[in-house]
Amino acid sequence: MLSRRGLLATAAFLPTILATILTRPARAAAPAIRVGSLPFGTVAWEAAVIKARGLDTANGFTLDVVKLAGNDAARIAFLGGQVDTIVGDLLWAARLGNEGRAIRFFPYSTTEGSLMLPAGSPIASLKDLKGKRLGIAGGPLDKNWLLLKAQARDSAGIDLETEATLAFGAPPLLALKLEQGDLDAGLLYWTYCARLEAKGFRRLIGSDDIMRAFGATGAMALIGYLFEGTAVAEKSDAVAGFARASKTAKEMLANDPATWDVVRPLMAAEDEATFAVLKRDFLAGIPRRPLDTERKDGERLYEVLARLGGEKLVGSGATLPPGLYFDGTRNG
Repeated sequence: MLSRRGLLATAAFLPTILATILTRPARAAAPAIRVGSLPFGTVAWEAAVIKARGLDTANGFTLDVVKLAGNDAARIAFLGGQVDTIVGDLLWAARLGNEGRAIRFFPYSTTEGSLMLPAGSPIASLKDLKGKRLGIAGGPLDKNWLLLKAQARDSAGIDLETEATLAFGAPPLLALKLEQGDLDAGLLYWTYCARLEAKGFRRLIGSDDIMRAFGATGAMALIGYLFEGTAVAEKSDAVAGFARASKTAKEMLANDPATWDVVRPLMAAEDEATFAVLKRDFLAGIPRRPLDTERKDGERLYEVLARLGGEKLVGSGATLPPGLYFDGTRNG
């Protein structure tokens, strides 16, 4: 306890102390990074870890999660500046870059889709797809479909466009049709593949296998966080902090099982088998290669896809735009 003399001394300095507090400049609020997140998307998983573990505050920014209805809404929000970043496709990022926008691509995941089959399917190779009913997530210019079509032609001598019955559509509907037996095979995005695998379905071939067949030297990221160059310049420290936080969140998920307690409620995993496969495939997709290696493989695959999809897919650019890859602190 303070003595009477101490209390009197403190009281004497009280006006000075109060004046100092009142006139001291307020600490500037941490810049916000607004990330667009789709329903049930894995971006929400990573964002939840960043917030729960205080990785945004620790890295000098505030993470704001903006919920968006779908991929089209995400692209519109990104192009319109309503969000600072979304997880987007490398080809779309390259197309924007070749059209003059200073887009930066920070690898997010190497996990892609697969061609899924019912457990008892007699299909054993791509050649067996002849005459079968094939569902394809996305449209005719979906990169996974273009690669599968080319691989079937090159390795099995089959033209899937003319020798199979095709159904393009939304992944949830195609997954349901596959379960109901209305399709013989389905080319789906990885989260739907994981859920089907937990129900006994099997994979005939994965996008990663096809990419390697077309020259990729390892598992490469075809999706990543996209930033506009202006956001990188205006919020350089915050963007760098976001990149660090993203990497740290993934490492926590890889090395600390308790971190999944944060994510589990967001996964819509109705049983342990589904949770285990989703967790396994998410962790398998953590990018770990140097950016130079990523870019070299990206260049190889871009050339293949430009040949397969033409200007409708990649636009007028003949190659990836310079400075597209970045690690949050420097251009790749």
